[in-house]
Amino acid sequence: MRLILALAMAVGIAGCATRTQVLKVEPGEQVVGDRLAIKVDGPWNHISTTLLAPAQAWTMEGFPIDQLLIYSGVKDGEPVHPIASGTGGKSFNFRSNMQPDEIVAMFEGALTRDGSTFKLAKLEPSGFGGAKGLRFEYAIVRKIDNVQLSGVGFAAVDSGELFAMLYSAPRITFFPRHQQRVEEIAKTAKVRARPAGS
Repeated sequence: MRLILALAMAVGIAGCATRTQVLKVEPGEQVVGDRLAIKVDGPWNHISTTLLAPAQAWTMEGFPIDQLLIYSGVKDGEPVHPIASGTGGKSFNFRSNMQPDEIVAMFEGALTRDGSTFKLAKLEPSGFGGAKGLRFEYAIVRKIDNVQLSGVGFAAVDSGELFAMLYSAPRITFFPRHQQRVEEIAKTAKVRARPAGS
């Protein structure tokens, strides 16, 4: 919990007026955004901050250690990780006609903006949220500390909107501890019909 609080403070300081909260996610069904429902079987911590929007960021061990990014209903043309104004960085935007390899490349770009390195290990068709989608496995070497991370991602496009989950953690210790839990969450994902009038 100390790591989570330290991260929350750091994110809050970096974001100046940005408000950051650490919220406990209880087991059971959770609705992310308007359209994505998932079931979790254990407690997670939700780092609530606008700096990571449009993703919801969850962690089991503490944010510097592991992170589960959940995207619900990213619309055509919207970024998966907006770049703060004045930083001069590149924005990685979703397009509704993206092919699976392009979706992975978009996430690769967003995850390596800090100079970390990304290597795709596996990409395969897979259902997600009740739609045809993809599952991919990847490795990241984090630039700040050279920690080797393993990751797994799931994504699908429904009604022109992107739904995705990406989980990463240190390769040898923490990733194997929680990978199966994340795989089970992905299996429970259900994309709900778009609300009337939206």
